[in-house]
Amino acid sequence: MSTSVATKRRTVLESLGVQHRAEQGPQSAPYRNVVTDDVYDELCATLFSGFPRRDQRLKAEQYLRGLLSAQGRKSIRNIAAQIGGPAAEQSLHHFISSSTWDWRPMRSALAGVLERNSCPQAWVVRSMPIPKAGEHSVGVDRRFDPERGQVVQGQQAFGVWFASEELSVPVNWRLFLPDLWVRDRTRRDRADVPEGAGEETLEECAVAAALDTARWRDVIRKPLLIDLRGGPARTALNRLAAARMPVIARIGASCRLSVADRAMPGFGAGPLPAQQILESLKGLRRPVSWLDTAAPSRTSRTSLATVVRVVLPAPPGERSRPLLLLGEWDDPRQPVSRIWITDLTASTVGTLLRLTKLTRRVERDFTQVGEGAGLRDFVGRSFRGWHRHITLASAAHAATVLATDWDAVYRSGSAAG
Repeated sequence: MSTSVATKRRTVLESLGVQHRAEQGPQSAPYRNVVTDDVYDELCATLFSGFPRRDQRLKAEQYLRGLLSAQGRKSIRNIAAQIGGPAAEQSLHHFISSSTWDWRPMRSALAGVLERNSCPQAWVVRSMPIPKAGEHSVGVDRRFDPERGQVVQGQQAFGVWFASEELSVPVNWRLFLPDLWVRDRTRRDRADVPEGAGEETLEECAVAAALDTARWRDVIRKPLLIDLRGGPARTALNRLAAARMPVIARIGASCRLSVADRAMPGFGAGPLPAQQILESLKGLRRPVSWLDTAAPSRTSRTSLATVVRVVLPAPPGERSRPLLLLGEWDDPRQPVSRIWITDLTASTVGTLLRLTKLTRRVERDFTQVGEGAGLRDFVGRSFRGWHRHITLASAAHAATVLATDWDAVYRSGSAAG
């Protein structure tokens, strides 16, 4: 692969004959993806070079090929059907679920590929619920889903996506383990859960995924976009600050902050809800234009936004860090639509708002590419098997987006509209 994203997206002779499984919906532009020889070959050479044995490299290449070409759910059975039937299924099952290879170097290598070829602007932590009917898959539990407003059964994972306006790819993953999986020795042994896996909240799991990624060698840290509406923002922000990880965190309307600018309404009033602070600053809103890469065609949109310097309430004797509170309004007559807090205090309101829109790029790529690459399709029960499958599914996602002519996709969407 060359260092040019445009070169990466050349549509040359078809290597794998892959038809992209696009989700049809208001934001979905139908297109045909072709994974080229140069993309596939260099991904294999880069990601699988750490395998000590040739047969392991071969199985990894077969699995990746199967993820790209199998129709329907990307189970080991369907993948094996593309390369050799029952014998291949047994071999691949062992390779994914029972072998000893470490998936972490492969993820770090994938991050390097993205650094060289897509110029990430930010890291986006995205929650990924995985519905499950049974009770034996590692980490499965029943929990309330606030977005659906109902109790669901399944796994919960957090992916760290390297994102730009051009494309996004998940490079690292952390599977959330509910208390019943952490404390139950029988469950742990059955799923081969490592000894180091302990209790944590969903917010702690999301932050840990980002911090694990930041420890990799040769990765360039970018602003981290993370949703902290479900837990105490202060604890998570302190952990990220201690690791010197720049952050733009989405927070809830009721998160309490203190205005730090003497010239602004609310200064000296003590901790106030974020929404109340922003509603008092409506007169300071300004229009900000941004490129909507999640729309069927490239579309320029405009939101009203403003920022104000704030601090999080801190215990006596603890120094408060300077932060910016960012508010965005879709409709000027309605309450603030989205609220973010960041330690990028030297950034302009336009720069910050446009960075937050990379979450839309991730949502589009997850729906149109990640689902088809098999990110949620592992049907085994083991902890290590889940991590190996999703690492290779992330590679399949990368192969797809690096080989996609996104300009053609947008032209197609515009024509369809």
